[in-house]
Amino acid sequence: MCFEDEAGQTLRPPKARTWGRRGHTPQIPVSGRGSGRVSIAGLVCYKPGQRPRLIYRTIIHRGRKNERRSFGETDYIALLDAAHQQLRGPIVLVWDNLNTHISAAMRQMIAARDWLHVIRLPAYAPDLNPTEQVWSHLKRSIGNLAVRGVDHLLSIIRNRLKRIQYRPDLLDSFLTHTGLTIEPNST
Repeated sequence: MCFEDEAGQTLRPPKARTWGRRGHTPQIPVSGRGSGRVSIAGLVCYKPGQRPRLIYRTIIHRGRKNERRSFGETDYIALLDAAHQQLRGPIVLVWDNLNTHISAAMRQMIAARDWLHVIRLPAYAPDLNPTEQVWSHLKRSIGNLAVRGVDHLLSIIRNRLKRIQYRPDLLDSFLTHTGLTIEPNST
C-alpha cells in the first residue's frame, strides 16, 4: 500500500523557532533574489512484514516563461512505474483528489496498468495521509535555512529526504500518526 502526496518549497525558508541570547533576536538574511521552486512528489509504501519505503521525485522550476510549476500526469505515472519496478509487486495507491490525479488522461494511464489499484482519500483529509508527515518533518528540518539558489535548495531537500528513507522507524511513526494500520492479508 502506497500513500502519495506532493509538496513544494521556494527559496524563502519556512519559519521555525530557535534559541538566541536574551535581547538579540536571531535573524537569517534572505536575499530574495532569483526565483525558483522545488516540487516534490512522494510515495510512502507499507507492506506487512517488510520495512516501509519512501520513494520520491523532484522537479526544479526556475521561473522561466511557460514552464510548468507542478507535476503533470506523465510525471506521476513515471513515479508509479518506478515504484512498481522497485517494489516488485502490485500497488494499492492512496492519494487525494488533486485535479491532475482525477483527469481523463490520468484515468486512462491508470486503466492501462493492471497492477495498480487507486483509492481516493476523502476531501480535506490530509490527516489520513502519512506522506503529509514526511513533508512536515522535511520542512521542520530546513526551517530558518538560507540557501544560495534553487540548486542548493534541491541538494538540501534530497539530503533530508535520503535521511528519512534510511529511518524505517520514522516512516512507521508517520503511519501511526494517522491512526491507520496495515494488516497482513489473511487469504
